[in-house]
Amino acid sequence: MNGNQLPVSIRLVTEIRELGEKAVTVIEEPGTFLQKGNIAVLKFIEHREDEETIDSLITISEDKVSIKRTGAVDMHQQFKKKQRTENVYRHAHGTIHMETHTDQITYQELTSRQDGKLFISYTTKLNGEGNRRHRLTLQFKEAPQ
Repeated sequence: MNGNQLPVSIRLVTEIRELGEKAVTVIEEPGTFLQKGNIAVLKFIEHREDEETIDSLITISEDKVSIKRTGAVDMHQQFKKKQRTENVYRHAHGTIHMETHTDQITYQELTSRQDGKLFISYTTKLNGEGNRRHRLTLQFKEAPQ
């Protein structure tokens, strides 16, 4: 799998908790997986109900995870364990300044015997207000040919 793009099926579950409310989003899309040295890269296109698409690029390395989304939304969010990062989230209704504090990152490599899995637990503060708890669970497996 080193250096070759592999077709995968992706399931991304995002949970957001704020003021006692919980919102869950599930995205299931085909994508590609590439392992290059100790860096793993997942690419997929998110198809939304409003027919707009979002290109997603997730890069996983030893000390951080980077999620870059372009299209209907534009953002580049970075996760570094026990650290605070900042980014700007742009969408049709405006721009939001986002602070992210990452609590936990666990990654299980994709092999011929096991599915790949990425889990990130973090809090965000939007435009300097309130903390929202997030749990991101990304599972991916080799797509049948």
